[in-house]
Amino acid sequence: MEVTLLGTGAPAGLPRPDCPCASCARALGEEVRGATAVLVDGTLLLDLTPGAAFAAARAGHSLAGVRQVLLSHPHEGPPVEVPAGLPQPGRVPDGRELALLTGHRVQALAMDGPGTGYAVTGPDGLRLLYLPPGAAPAGLQESAEPYDMVVADVVGRPDGLAKLRAVGAAGPTTDVIAVHLDHDVPPGAELGRRLAAAGARAVPDATTLTVGAYKHVPDVPRRTLVLGGARSGKSVEAERRLEAFPDVLYVATGGSRNGDTEWAARVAAHRKRRPGSWHTAETCNLVPLLRQDGPPLLIDCLSLWLTDGMDAVNAWDDAEWAGGGERALRARVEELAAAVRETRRTVVAVSNEVGSGIVPATASGRRYRDELGRLNTAFAAECEHILLVVAGQALTLRG
Repeated sequence: MEVTLLGTGAPAGLPRPDCPCASCARALGEEVRGATAVLVDGTLLLDLTPGAAFAAARAGHSLAGVRQVLLSHPHEGPPVEVPAGLPQPGRVPDGRELALLTGHRVQALAMDGPGTGYAVTGPDGLRLLYLPPGAAPAGLQESAEPYDMVVADVVGRPDGLAKLRAVGAAGPTTDVIAVHLDHDVPPGAELGRRLAAAGARAVPDATTLTVGAYKHVPDVPRRTLVLGGARSGKSVEAERRLEAFPDVLYVATGGSRNGDTEWAARVAAHRKRRPGSWHTAETCNLVPLLRQDGPPLLIDCLSLWLTDGMDAVNAWDDAEWAGGGERALRARVEELAAAVRETRRTVVAVSNEVGSGIVPATASGRRYRDELGRLNTAFAAECEHILLVVAGQALTLRG
């Protein structure tokens, strides 16, 4: 089964008309994207967009063989002109299956927002799932086998991909293609990096793909350390790396602080950002979690874990520090690094980068700064992927 992506952009396209944002300004060449439309084996067209015949010709195809046109989402604006000889667009009711004379079967899937998803089975038995923009499947059942290809709004609804993975509808070998791409992510390298973290990829308009033939699925790093300063966007970046995966365990090392309303507001903001399928554990006891099998861990953050460890050995007292506190803390860091080295779980950890600023005025502040630098170094040594976030921009240090 062959799939030609006549367009891969949001309904308004990319760049958006009359939009002055930086992402639209950088959408040049292969990053220019028409509204998403997919041609399957030259016979089935999923979504009719302006200039569909021209887009098909640019891809080396004709729409003359199309026998069915299906719409996946409400098309706003003036009606799109139907090219001569093309069937009138329609929709399949949720849960119904449409059999084409060409041997393709199309099943309509209910979404949690406006629109319809289509599961297409080709004459060769290969399976394609196409989802509309801004929507994710609703009421999914456990899947006997994963789809061979998923074409979906990965950037806008990463939780939709997480839902598919949770029920086995998307597996390690599923080729995940991001479409409905808008200006909310800068095009080019940044888009590719974010999609790779979700195990997905983007392709230019007019690309033809063979379903089931793509084997080089982006390798999601198993252990990632995200560094950054205050309000740099490091926690958002860490959360983004796992939002397309189900059942993530968010490990909050800060705990609760009774009566501290500002801290409570910070915690509430973090919780609001997390997908509803995630679970939370408030603990600094990281080693047992790393040694257990289970879903991905998001640890936020190592700097608060260090504060807890330094409190435990009374590192703020010079005599206690010299009398054994330093050795006890170093042993605790070594134990954590060893657990990261041996873990079989996917881990994303957040830590502060504090060594580039003003030297702290107190001995305890300098001690904390130095130990955090040592902790970050030890943890990073066990990670395949290391990012430094500056002003909301993630810079790859390793991986």
